[in-house]
Order: sequence, then C-alpha cells, then structure tokens
Amino acid sequence: MPREKSIRRGGLARGLRLSLAGARAGGAFAVDGALKKLRGDTPDDDALLSREARRFARQLGELKGSYVKIGQLFALLGEHFLPAPLTRALHELEAQTEPVAWSEMQSVFRSGLGAHYSGLEIEHEALAAASLAQVHRARIVSTGEQIVVKGQYPDLVALLDEDFNTVVKMLRLARWIPGSRDFDSWLTTLHTQLLAEVDYPREQRMAQAMADGLSRHAALQQSPVTIRVPQFWPELCAADVLTMEYVEGHRAASLAIAALPQAMRDELGKAMLQLFFAEVFDLGLVQTDPNFGNYLISDDGSELTLLDFGSVFELDQIVRTAICDTIVAGLINSEIRLERALVALGCLKPDAGESAKATFKAFISNLLEPLRPPETLPPEHLNAEGLYCWGRSELINRTGQHVARSLTNREFAIPSGDFAMVARKLTGVFTFIAVLKAEFNGHDIVAPYLDKVTAAGEISG
Repeated sequence: MPREKSIRRGGLARGLRLSLAGARAGGAFAVDGALKKLRGDTPDDDALLSREARRFARQLGELKGSYVKIGQLFALLGEHFLPAPLTRALHELEAQTEPVAWSEMQSVFRSGLGAHYSGLEIEHEALAAASLAQVHRARIVSTGEQIVVKGQYPDLVALLDEDFNTVVKMLRLARWIPGSRDFDSWLTTLHTQLLAEVDYPREQRMAQAMADGLSRHAALQQSPVTIRVPQFWPELCAADVLTMEYVEGHRAASLAIAALPQAMRDELGKAMLQLFFAEVFDLGLVQTDPNFGNYLISDDGSELTLLDFGSVFELDQIVRTAICDTIVAGLINSEIRLERALVALGCLKPDAGESAKATFKAFISNLLEPLRPPETLPPEHLNAEGLYCWGRSELINRTGQHVARSLTNREFAIPSGDFAMVARKLTGVFTFIAVLKAEFNGHDIVAPYLDKVTAAGEISG
C-alpha cells in the first residue's frame, strides 16, 4: 500500500513556494529568449524551459491537495494552447495520489455522516485516492450492502480560491500564460470546474440528471452495452461526503478488457461514441474529464459504468449549438457553415485571414475523420471488411500536429472554456476507443444526428 500522507496547510507558505518557482521559470524565459537571439534559432523543445516546467510541477506535487488538482485541470483543458513543456510537466501530476491517513479521514466521515456513521463498517485502507478526496469501501451493517464513501480532504475547500489565484499569479509571473481578456474567460471556466468538483450536492443532481436522460435515450437503450450510473444513498451524503453503490470492473486499458473478443470491444467503442453524441446533442450534459479511471467495464464487457459526476457540466446553449454546427458542417463539407461555427466558438476571429481559416478547417476535418462515410475513409486505416481501425489510425497524434500548427498562427484565438472542455472530451473518447482497438465506422452512429439537424434547418447559409 502507498505511504499515507497528510495534507499540507497554510496558504501563505504554499503560495511563497510557488512564487519562488515562478520567479525561476520567468528567469528561464528571459535567458531562453536571449540565447535564441544569439543563436538565431527557435528550437521546438527547449531543455531549459522543460526543466523549469518540471520543477514547477514538482512544487505543486509536494504541496499536494488543491494545488495538484489545479495543475491537473490546467493539463487537461490547456494542452492545446498552453506551452508544451508546461502541459507535459503537469500531466505527470495525473498519477495516483497517495492516500491521507485514516485518522484524518475518519473525522471527515464521522462529522459528515453524523448518526449514520455507526451504521457503517468503513475499511480503513483507501480504495482510491485523488487530489481533493479519497474513496473507502464500506458495508451497511443493517442490510449487508456494499458501498463506497468518498470524503473530501480536511480544510481544503476553504483554500481553493486562494490556491487557484496563487497558481494563476505564479504562471503569469513566469510568463507561461498571457494576461489577456480571452484567457481570463478561459481561467474562469477552470475556476468554475474546480469549485464544481467539491460541490457534492451538485454532483448528486448531475448524476441523477444523467441517469434520467440516459434511461430515456433510445439508441443507448438498444445497445448491447448497458450504460450504468451508480445508485446514490442521499441519507448517507453530506457537504463533504458522497455515498454510492460499490461497482466492480476494469479500466479500458486493462489486460482483462484487451482479452475480450473483438466484437465485444467494438460494441464498447460504439457505446462510448454514442454516449458522447447523446451528451452533446440530446442532453446538453457533458462529463468533461475522460480519464480512464472514470469508467469501469464489467468482466464480459456488457456494462460500462460512469463514475465521475463532479465534472459533468450543462453546456451553454450558444456554445452547444455552435459545437453541434461545427461537427455537422465539418462532416457535410460546408466550409461557409464551418467557418461561422468556428467564429461562434471563438476559435476564429471574425476578420481572420485565409491562412487561419484553412488551418482550423484542416484541424476539424482531421479530427472528424472516423465519423465520415466509409467510402471516404483513408484505406490505410481500414481492415479487410472496410471498417475503421481506431487503434492503428494514430488519429490523435495526427490531430495534435494540426493543433501545433494552429498555435503558430498569429490569428489564433483562444477558444471558449466550454469548447476546450468538449474538445478534450472528444479526443478522450477517441483515445478510449483506440485503446480498445475497436474496429467500426463511426458514420453509422453520427448519421441520425446529421439527418435530424439538416432536416430541422438548424444550420443555415
């Protein structure tokens, strides 16, 4: 078992350590700029900046708690338009967090559950640990039901705002992020998501809304794979404690799932893609963190359980419409419609030049490749039956190259925070399907949405 830890407290001391790390990184930028001028070159991967980015990430990791979660959010939602050395370093924070000592978590559960605490047998060893909370397996004494209880780390919520502002100030001091109004909007989205992840009553509501919406979704109900939302126990929940049923299963990248028959892995991939379109087009509710740890697959592959509802967001209607328009316009090859949708999303400035337009259109075209009609798919990515091979397509790597070129364009505009979350979700879905090594054509799943939107005239022009 990993060594148990305690959360470090004291916002002033925590912030001072980060400020010092920021000053070092800022110096690295200044030295780097001078060296580039002397050498007359612009290397793609600067060792000095990478070293300082890793130093900063280590500072976050040592301070633990909310700082780790903030770093994870920056890595998750900023990988397309934050400096590459920074996002690479912050992704290292996504590893399993060491659990907090039982003596600290016991006080959280005892105070949160009140009189109900005595009715539970809670295992002292954590089942899983994250940056803001950890999960313990338990049993309801009166019924014998197996459950899990998730408790927030002591005193962290009170420091969230202060810690978030400290990280932002440090990143600006180091010149890792710009001081622009567009970026302020993106930071607001990150801050909102951070607060949502510790709002347990909201998480219960989002879980119920997802369960209700998915239960009424015809396509998902007809799938051989059942999408499951765990049951919650409201009477065993509190502001800092969540209780839900215990579900066993495997992660997508596990050996157990790799051993499933090809047909079953194909169905799991289809269910994941259907879930994405149901969330964006039908429900307007998107689980924005596609981490593999947020999904469990049953032994035979017939059930996919969703675990994380703190990261479920209701899409702004304007953004939701623009995202749907982008997908549909990209698939029906309507350049005018696609351009309008990208402007509405904030990806293109209204007065963008032809170079910027071409770059972003190519990015969308590349990303939507698996959803195109079978006859238009690259033959090198198809199997003998003409089905798209998600695992060997290297789609995400190819899409990343388009993003890198977009960042070098002077007319690049920082997309809205909502768009950043949905874009990250889509690439996460595609990665999930690729890890399954599923083989199927996505057009069969997206076709009903294309027909519905075009028939309704929701995209015009």
